[in-house]
Amino acid sequence: MFDVKAWAVYIVEWAAKDPYGFLTTVILVLTPLFIISAALSWKLAKMIETREREQKKKRKRQENIVKAKRAKKD
Repeated sequence: MFDVKAWAVYIVEWAAKDPYGFLTTVILVLTPLFIISAALSWKLAKMIETREREQKKKRKRQENIVKAKRAKKD
């Protein structure tokens, strides 16, 4: 089975022996993940804004319908 402790020791030794190589590798691995995260966050923000705009339009439409019905009753 996979020994986590031995793997962690290997990573720590690698980071101690070659810190620049270790950091470069970590940055290269994490950069695409950060880019994906940023893109998905932006997309989610746009979806939320769109939904809020639609809800605002629906609310305003409903208010106008109620006003029109009240005006007809008078």
